[in-house]
Amino acid sequence: MASLPVSSLTPSRREALRENLPIIVQLLKQHLARHIPDGYVEDYLALDWLEWHGGTLRLTITGQNICRYAISMQGRAA
Repeated sequence: MASLPVSSLTPSRREALRENLPIIVQLLKQHLARHIPDGYVEDYLALDWLEWHGGTLRLTITGQNICRYAISMQGRAA
């Protein structure tokens, strides 16, 4: 799946990306990137939530803030 330009991401797609970011971060930490659904990495890169660093993906400052927000919202829903 090719990623869409950031301006083309629907609100529901952005919400799905936001909600799943903590899970994606865990997969990256566990070196299980192959389990990340198609298109997610490209969309996270386009949103500047992830960046390439020395051949690996890592959260940007924006991504860290979004991830903290997503975790806090999941905690409130529980």
